[in-house]
Amino acid sequence: MTLDLTGRVAVVTGASRGIGYFIARELAAAGAHVIAVARTVGGLEELDDQIKAAGGQATLVPLDLADMAGIDRLGGAIHERWGKLDILVANAGVLGVISPIGHVEAKIFEKVMTINVTSTWRLIRSVDPLLRLSDAGRAIILSSNVAHSARAFWAPYAASKAAVETMMRSWAHETQSLPLRVNAADPGATRTAMRAQAVPGEDPETLPHPSEIAKRIVPLASPDLKETGLIFQAKHNRFVAYRQPE
Repeated sequence: MTLDLTGRVAVVTGASRGIGYFIARELAAAGAHVIAVARTVGGLEELDDQIKAAGGQATLVPLDLADMAGIDRLGGAIHERWGKLDILVANAGVLGVISPIGHVEAKIFEKVMTINVTSTWRLIRSVDPLLRLSDAGRAIILSSNVAHSARAFWAPYAASKAAVETMMRSWAHETQSLPLRVNAADPGATRTAMRAQAVPGEDPETLPHPSEIAKRIVPLASPDLKETGLIFQAKHNRFVAYRQPE
């Protein structure tokens, strides 16, 4: 079934490259007006060209997500122009460094937490009232399987994604009686610049292209979606539930 998002407004962070770039393109192709957020102006302009060439619409927001006041202003601007938000894709994130935990520099750890955790909370706080005004608000929070595997040498990134998933679950519980649906999405290993940074010796051709992963994640924005508070595993194209430690 073709996804129809005509008339819906979507925010995508980290939209200038990788998975976020292709999610933004897929949302626009389905009819949504995409508010594309990223630091890299050139990447945003390329995205805008691609979306317009395909007949879609986008609004570009050059924004460093370390700018918390800027995130607050984003919510206000969306309210002023559209009066609501239908879709949030919190995709932006940084890897930090692959290193023994005792060797991680404080400034690197703090940057990972600022961009991956604090800015995600600030974004949720900014747009939660707008998503509640939608008839079918949808929030998609990008995560990673390292949030659960706690892989050696990945401590800052793994901890940040575990924190993000916990926030997502709490938000989903708070809103489960509303039309708003909130889920995490685990893209799995994907052919992105971040993956190349993390695993430099890996052959990227063995990994799925971010456009493939985006096509699997975008249906989570459907007004017909019922699931909330779960993880969507793009690799297996399925939702999985959380469970308590055993």
